[in-house]
Order: sequence, then structure tokens, then C-alpha cells
Amino acid sequence: MAVVVDVEKCSGCKDCVDACPSSAITVPDAVAVVSEDECIDCGACVDTCSNGALSMP
Repeated sequence: MAVVVDVEKCSGCKDCVDACPSSAITVPDAVAVVSEDECIDCGACVDTCSNGALSMP
């Protein structure tokens, strides 16, 4: 299961995009979107997010 984004906390900074080794995250409208097909559940983005907007299910 892919990482979950809390849209209320996401600032659209794109730090998670840079941290993701599988290019599973995009920020199309100022909020991160995680592709379930691409996400490898490594948690790199969760550790990088300073807003606490990302979590592992």
C-alpha cells in the first residue's frame, strides 16, 4: 500500500519528490500525490517531510 498524504498538512514544497527513489510522487496542484503503482513503501519521503504530511499505512 502506498504512502498516505494528509492534504491539510502538505505545503507542496516537493522535498518528498526529491527523496523518492522510485519517482512515485508528484506535486501537480501544490499538494503531493503518490502513485500506488510506483510507490515501493520505503518511507524515505515520510522521513523527509518536515510538515508531517506523509505517513505509512
